[in-house]
Amino acid sequence: MSESLPVATIRTQVTVPLRFPDGYTTTARLHTFDGLVDGREHLAFALGDHAGSTGAVPLVRPHSECLTGDVFGSQRCDCGPQLREAVQRIAEVGGYLLYLRQEGRGIGLYAKLDAYALQDAGLDTFEANVALGHAEDERDYTVAAQMLAALGVGPIAVLSNNPEKTEQLTRLGITVTEQVPTGVFLSPANADYLAAKASRAARTVDLPFVR
Repeated sequence: MSESLPVATIRTQVTVPLRFPDGYTTTARLHTFDGLVDGREHLAFALGDHAGSTGAVPLVRPHSECLTGDVFGSQRCDCGPQLREAVQRIAEVGGYLLYLRQEGRGIGLYAKLDAYALQDAGLDTFEANVALGHAEDERDYTVAAQMLAALGVGPIAVLSNNPEKTEQLTRLGITVTEQVPTGVFLSPANADYLAAKASRAARTVDLPFVR
């Protein structure tokens, strides 16, 4: 049985040309919303044939904000490369990137940086969150489901290595036809981070190149 989903509405739509540091360009239709349950300023980027004129199921990436990775290119995580990959893959087939203001798996930017300090002392990314009094992952995807409902999106394919995203969206009444894995973006600085994610089988699908 799906959970009851509070109604959100589209507030504004605007077209924005995008250009990434590697030169890749595309155009997105940005949507803002009223009525999202947490009151934060989440965004939906409609990319490619998002209306599904060919009959294809839209590809959707719920992407949690990562200021250090998405904007400043931090090597401690794989968020920036995942964002770049997601925009292009979605633009090619049509769909939505949901940019969710859930920094640090929901604990906030300052707490994430506190967790980095604990990781430097030997804890992994999940242990550090717990040591700070947080859950391993505090993200809630109710707003993502609200956004999809407001956009009138039907069945979707979810672009993610995290089955929790698909499970939450399904409980909230979103029909997910497929979970599509993202790439693995390994660097010396994020190897321990990716290994920790790979070890959490209940949360993240196997990442075979990280051991």
